[in-house]
Amino acid sequence: MTTFNKIRWVASILLVFFIVLITNLIDKDNFNRLEYSVTTIYEDRIVASDLLFEISMWIQEKEVAVVSADSLFFEEENNKTNLDIDGLIQRYEQTMLTKKEQLIFNNLKEELSNLRELEKEYTHSETRETNHILKSLDEISQHLYDLSKVQLKEGRRQMFISNQAMDTIALFTQIEIVFLVLMAILIQIIIMYKPKGN
Repeated sequence: MTTFNKIRWVASILLVFFIVLITNLIDKDNFNRLEYSVTTIYEDRIVASDLLFEISMWIQEKEVAVVSADSLFFEEENNKTNLDIDGLIQRYEQTMLTKKEQLIFNNLKEELSNLRELEKEYTHSETRETNHILKSLDEISQHLYDLSKVQLKEGRRQMFISNQAMDTIALFTQIEIVFLVLMAILIQIIIMYKPKGN
């Protein structure tokens, strides 16, 4: 075998090696994107939606207590309810927030703080004025609704990213199969080929 043929064989083998290596790295990147997307959908969207649902349940309970003038709720249960809401808020803060989501979430926290002040006034007041509390509860409900819409939009976006990654993986898998078939045919031709002079 001449030196030129040896160089040609080494170059061919290196080419195959680099093609396999590059497709492997692309596949690994796509798998990482897919894994991140699925994890994000669960941890930052489904869990966050559940937290928002639980907060809204507590807010509805407060609203019922205000509308029904349930002073016993504010004397005995409201502090525990506020602690439960605080715990849910802290857990929600640990999820990955988009810029828009962070803005709405900050507004929610401010309105919750405002509600606490109004509740103190309400429990210490003889007149039991409810308009301000009901308005605050409506604001909080609107923020929770807006946050739930962000969850839906971001979940949809993450699904799109994961679908793109799966499509890319499928495409490269097909390309790899075609490449391997072509390489097998080429190797067969090289093995079976007999020059005319031999």
